[in-house]
Order: sequence, then structure tokens, then C-alpha cells
Amino acid sequence: MMDYIYSSYMKNHKATRILAFLVVLAVFFTACKPQESKDSEEFDPEQAYQLVERQLAFGPRIPGSNAIRETRAWIEGELIDYGWKAESQCFEHEGIPLCNILAWPSEHSASKPYVLLSAHYDTRRFADSDPISPGDPVPGANDGASGVAVLLELARVLEPGKLSFDIELAFFDGEDQGRLDGWDWSVGASYMAANLKHNPDAVVVVDMVGDRDLQIYIENNSDRKLAEEIWSIAAKYGFSGFIPESKHSIIDDHLPFVQLSIPAVDVIDIEYAAWHTTADTVDQISAESLYQVGRTLQLWLEER
Repeated sequence: MMDYIYSSYMKNHKATRILAFLVVLAVFFTACKPQESKDSEEFDPEQAYQLVERQLAFGPRIPGSNAIRETRAWIEGELIDYGWKAESQCFEHEGIPLCNILAWPSEHSASKPYVLLSAHYDTRRFADSDPISPGDPVPGANDGASGVAVLLELARVLEPGKLSFDIELAFFDGEDQGRLDGWDWSVGASYMAANLKHNPDAVVVVDMVGDRDLQIYIENNSDRKLAEEIWSIAAKYGFSGFIPESKHSIIDDHLPFVQLSIPAVDVIDIEYAAWHTTADTVDQISAESLYQVGRTLQLWLEER
């Protein structure tokens, strides 16, 4: 009987030691893996995807159209619901009324350093890269709506009071009409940059970030140090859609700020088959891609 008791004790003791060893291993590997902060609500990919769908329901958001006015009112309403202050920065270009949307948290300080996150909410009047219907408007699911959706979802989940700097949002009108009827690119961003009351410490442009095959390279005109900060966060948390290599030089809404010597980055996946075509519809984008971009920016802001 004693032999049985001793044998049972040794088996149980051995099992206990094995269990303890496995627990130590689990703790070790958990400690080695980067842990995302759970202090704030996490960026919701499905919510962001629905925000894209909501924009497309307005129709093409062409500058000066009823659709873009309705979209502007909806964006401002969403921001106010999330506790942000919003105002329109309106002006005229080529006889067309344009309005940027500027937003900031209720506890915003005008003198504190700030980061500007931006996207354009207009869509291209003509799908001039479309082989079949070049005269039709672009629906703008990726080229327009994806960036707006990321910013709106960030406005919902961010806790600005916990950041070490202020944050502002800008939704630009008149970005995507370049080479049409004498228009240039980035009209809204250029107007904002020319009328800054004080310069941001950093500008991040979010444009065309919903492609199912997400490949965001570091854009050549972007501030390298700022880009490396963001791309390193993506690598740290395993977001493979960010590729830490330079590949393209792009005319986009970051350039008016670059020209003022403000560090600015263009977060964009330009390798998008439906770009400037009528096929730029919601079925071309992925909630996972929106999540990779939105969550990367959320973590970057929280850890900056």
C-alpha cells in the first residue's frame, strides 16, 4: 500500500512539475509577444466598413454636388456624436464652392503641439482610367471613402485626453479632380495649408487604404522619420499590409504641408486596379485592410 501511495505521489508530483513548467513557458512567450493596450476601445473593422458603405449611399461625392453637401453634413454629425467639435472651412475654386471639414476634441488647446490626421472626401468626376465608361463618375469606395471611414472610426475610439499631444482631423474637398477641366490636385489641402494658424508637428494623410490586397509602401515624398515610426508600429503588431520599402512618388494631400517643411506622410496603396474607374466599389475593399491601417494609427498615436 505504501508503494502505491508513494508511486501515486511521485506521479502527481511529476504532473504538477510538468504543469508548472508549461505555465512558466506560457508566461515567457506571452511576455515576449508585443501586447496591445486594452485601456481604450479598439478600432472596429466592421464599423469602418459600414462607414464606407454609408458614404457610397450618397452617390458620387463630386465637388459642388448635393451628394457632397449631404456627405459633409453626415461627417460633421458623426464627429459631433463622437464628442468632437467640427466646422466647415469653405472657399471657392474655379467657380465651385468647396468646403474642408476641420475637427478637434472638446478639450483641445490652441497652443499645444498637435498631429493632423487627414483624408479627402470628394470623388473624381470622371472615371478617366476606365476602358469602357471614362465619362462616368468614380464611386470612390477606396479612393475617398476608405480614408474617411478610418478617420471617423478613429474619432470614435480615440481618447484624446490620454495622448501626450493634441490631435486634429481634416477631411479635404477638391483633392481628386486633377487634370480635369483645368483643376489641380489637392485643392482643399492646399487651401488649409495656406491658412494654418499654427503648424502641426506632423501630418498623416490616409488615402486608398481599403484594397483587399493591401500593399502600403513608404511614399518617396513623405518624411522618412515619421514614416519609420508608423511602419515600425505596423511591424511590431504584425500588420503585413505595411511594407517598409520606398517605391512610389505620389502627388497627394501631404505635399502642401511638405512644402511648408512640416513632417508629413502619405499612407496610401496606389497599386489598386480599380483606381479612377467605375469599378471602385465597396466589393473591392476589405474590412481587414481598414483595420490594419486604423489600428496601426491608433497604436502609433497612443504610443507616440
